[in-house]
Amino acid sequence: MKKYVSGVLLCLIISVPAWFLGKAFPVIGGPVFAILMGMAMAPFIKGKDFLRPGVAFTSKKVLQYAVILLGFSMNLATVLQKGREALPIILATISTSLVIAFILSRTLKLPGKTSILIGVGSSICGGSAIAATAPVINADDDEIAQSISVIFFFNIIAALLFPALGSALRLSNEGFGLFAGTAINDTSSVTAAASAWDGMHGSNTLEAATIVKLTRTLAIIPITLFLACYQTGKEKKASERSISIQKVFPSFVLFFLLASIITTVFPLPAGITGSLKGLSKLFIIMAMGAIGTNTDLVKLIRTGKKPLLLGFCCWLGISVVSLVLQVVLGIW
Repeated sequence: MKKYVSGVLLCLIISVPAWFLGKAFPVIGGPVFAILMGMAMAPFIKGKDFLRPGVAFTSKKVLQYAVILLGFSMNLATVLQKGREALPIILATISTSLVIAFILSRTLKLPGKTSILIGVGSSICGGSAIAATAPVINADDDEIAQSISVIFFFNIIAALLFPALGSALRLSNEGFGLFAGTAINDTSSVTAAASAWDGMHGSNTLEAATIVKLTRTLAIIPITLFLACYQTGKEKKASERSISIQKVFPSFVLFFLLASIITTVFPLPAGITGSLKGLSKLFIIMAMGAIGTNTDLVKLIRTGKKPLLLGFCCWLGISVVSLVLQVVLGIW
């Protein structure tokens, strides 16, 4: 473990101020601050080989541990019971985002992994979905940073714009909760938008919007398992060799599912689940800091137009489908 200590400690140092900045500015979030800080530190640690093993460990393994811990905050019975009314809209918006990402990745000739991460991040739960998907498809640090940046950009716009847009469209409180929960990528931004709506209308949509968002998060399980099978099939075809069962079903995704089942069957005290969820967030922030140190900022800016366009189209498609289905289902 000695070879990992220095690099992991560096990522922890980056994560501490990023954590508090994320608390102060929840619309932006700690992971984005961590990536930016990592990028800022990259020139100063370049060539320091003793840091590489720990940084690589944090960006890969610690990221997987974060996903596993996230499972302890997912009581499957509670989430599905309260979120089942929104299930048709959730399934439709997820499908819309993934189809748009697939079509535009070919039209715009975008790298497939970046398109997958943006599509999954837009449709499911932003940074957490990207964190779960990236190891499965073997995405590199630049692709992860690019995807997180796109998701972050539209998170901010949605959190600021949606409360006013909902008022202009005369959405009901229930309608706005569904709209925010299905059309905003990241939980922190859903919380920010719902809180702003409650402040404007004296309502209590925050809980409903959060439950819808958590129901979306469950899609991490089938999506990552499907992508694992797809990626494995591609690798097997390319190498013409047999692939291990662990490659087809990544252990960290199965442990995420196991953690969710444990929480469902044996409800844990709120203090324990809250602590595990907080540790999961810290691990994600540490991993994003590690990714930031390995990200080529110039390349990120130079190649950013097409990913932004893809992110916008996914975000717009999800928003329109969410609103249209509310009209169809008589919720609006």
